[in-house]
Amino acid sequence: MININVINESTNATPALATAGSAGVDIRAYLNEKVVLNPLERKLIPTGLKVEIPLGYEIQIRPRSGLAYKHGITVLNSPGTIDSDYRGEIGVLLINLSNEAFEIKNGERIAQMILAKHEVPNFIQLKELSSSERGEGGFGSTGKS
Repeated sequence: MININVINESTNATPALATAGSAGVDIRAYLNEKVVLNPLERKLIPTGLKVEIPLGYEIQIRPRSGLAYKHGITVLNSPGTIDSDYRGEIGVLLINLSNEAFEIKNGERIAQMILAKHEVPNFIQLKELSSSERGEGGFGSTGKS
């Protein structure tokens, strides 16, 4: 287990794993008044959370499956990445892909937050890359089946 320093400026509980096997934590909207998300509308929803992420890690913001399935609400830039050097408030960019308006209230669970380890890359500029079976074949180049 790894410790993540967090400042919670919201009136909601600090995120925590719901079960020992959970991969991520639910994060909640921190709103002074409800927000209505109309069909195909997107809004940045504040959470009141600030985190300190260790180097070599990121936090990913992902949709909640229940909101996506039942209401067509998802995270627009999914997964959203929070870099280890960011110290500002976490905002969640939600979009309504349904045909009906959706109301978001303070304290409502709006997304999942997952800690992910990543390698810190060192890019080396070359004139030529090694060859591969696929080569420069892009979108759809490997066929349909």
